[in-house]
Amino acid sequence: MPQRRASSRDNFHPDTVRVLLPLPLPRAYDYRRPAEMDLASGEVVLVPLGARQVAGVVWDHRPAEPGVADHRLKQVLGRLEAPPFTSALRRFIDWVAQYTMTPPGAVLRMAMSVPAALAPPPPVTAYRAAAPPADASVRITPARERVLELLRDGPPLTAGELARQAGCGVSVVKGLMAVGLIAPVELPPRPPHAEPDWHRPGPALSRPQAAAARDLRRVIAASGHGVTVLDGVTGSGKTEVYFEAIAAALEAGGQVLVLLPEIALTHEWLDRFAARFGTRPAEWHSDLTARQRRLGWRAVAEGTARVVVGARSALFLPFAELGLIVVDEEHDAAFKQEDGV
Repeated sequence: MPQRRASSRDNFHPDTVRVLLPLPLPRAYDYRRPAEMDLASGEVVLVPLGARQVAGVVWDHRPAEPGVADHRLKQVLGRLEAPPFTSALRRFIDWVAQYTMTPPGAVLRMAMSVPAALAPPPPVTAYRAAAPPADASVRITPARERVLELLRDGPPLTAGELARQAGCGVSVVKGLMAVGLIAPVELPPRPPHAEPDWHRPGPALSRPQAAAARDLRRVIAASGHGVTVLDGVTGSGKTEVYFEAIAAALEAGGQVLVLLPEIALTHEWLDRFAARFGTRPAEWHSDLTARQRRLGWRAVAEGTARVVVGARSALFLPFAELGLIVVDEEHDAAFKQEDGV
């Protein structure tokens, strides 16, 4: 969107932006916007800070301050190919900072907890069938023939997929590429999480369960903010009831966050979710590898992770379309904290 020019009524400078950095700083810093770069609030940018370069978020356009010359400000170095931080997330970060009397940059750091995820994932190298080479002496072994058969009428496949489906080694695929019978092609990375199927029917609910599920669906359909306490003894089926709320939120096009104490985030719970929705949710907890965290953070920000189940830090993930938060076992001490943010 083209940058609008300032007027005497809005008190904003059109060529300067305020960038919040994920550091324990009391406020955002002012930077000059390059003339060729239109920047909107929420975009992730790279800026100089002393002798280093730091990724930050455009928080807003700087109020004009008489006496401060723009040429004294450092310039934004570039825009990162990361999903922008939504206005709701930015308001949330500001609110948490104010409520906890914490520098807003320290709160932003929790939302930018995976710096490697700010760079887009590399494309996937797959292979397609190529025109037969002019050299008729190329030997076609049975293994090579199986690989070629897979690609004649099918989509491009990675070397690992071809080897697995053809029952051969990856060296066979590389050999076919070396003689020109198959050609590499770059594909966009595949979403790391399958989309839960909200159409799948759940188990039959008792009358009280069904009544509670209807109330939750009604609140979600209203598209407004609301808080509901689901009360029931252990084993009364509260999980199945809020699974119905998750289905309603998915049907409405929203993402869902389920917060659980890490001790409750078990394979049994994940298996119950998979039985209801046909796939496991995205996970966010301390046992994830660096790669899993990078892929998960990016999937949440891009909206491809539709349901996330995680510990309390998952609340600061950059959701693109968050429509429902479930806090399970909300009485658990793992949700409480008195030190830090």
